[in-house]
Amino acid sequence: MKRLICFDLDGTLTQHRSPLTAENRAVLDRLNEKYKILMVGAGGARRIYDQMEGYPIDILGNYGMQESKMVNGEFVLVREEICPVDQDFFREKIQYLREKYGYTSFKGEGVEFHASGMVTFPLLGTKADIADKVAFDPTREKRKVLYPEVLEIFGEQYTVFIGGSSSFDFSEKRFNKYDAIMQYAKENGYEKDEILYVGDDFGDGGGDSHVRLGGMDYVFIDDYRTLPEKLAHL
Repeated sequence: MKRLICFDLDGTLTQHRSPLTAENRAVLDRLNEKYKILMVGAGGARRIYDQMEGYPIDILGNYGMQESKMVNGEFVLVREEICPVDQDFFREKIQYLREKYGYTSFKGEGVEFHASGMVTFPLLGTKADIADKVAFDPTREKRKVLYPEVLEIFGEQYTVFIGGSSSFDFSEKRFNKYDAIMQYAKENGYEKDEILYVGDDFGDGGGDSHVRLGGMDYVFIDDYRTLPEKLAHL
């Protein structure tokens, strides 16, 4: 019997960086009557909350570096861990990768350092159009070409994710969605077999891959528009 249902956001509940559809909001409303529901995202908790247009839900952001709850109807960040990184190291290595693989033209910044200490390598740049990001690498094949070398360079110190629609994300080794969920479960009285995860990115290097590798039950969503159908049995 499942008691806790955890959701990824982009690609699972929504299009990349887009609001909830009415249909998927209705799915959350329905499930919320029967289960505890939890968002588990790569982005910051506040960004997830804003993208969901204030949907009242607990959020684990930045692969578990942040946790937010609704308190008296308001968003409250109840936990945040900050892990500074060597920015010069990232700038040097990302510039090397851009030159080697031909990603020297981009909009905005070529690397993004988040306040949490997470780092994003946006192949198209921080200011690229959302439509261009979504169309860039839907099968992740372009990023899979780079992935072995990205992992070789950064993998000893950081967890490396093929993130979002056109980027790589880096976090301190101990942060990933599986461990974040299990910590939340321990603190809130859930067993592993009572948890179901819903996501779209379970392949090697994917943001949801640790859930698969950890042996947690999950539902694969190949298109966020099919979410109502895929979860109709719950």
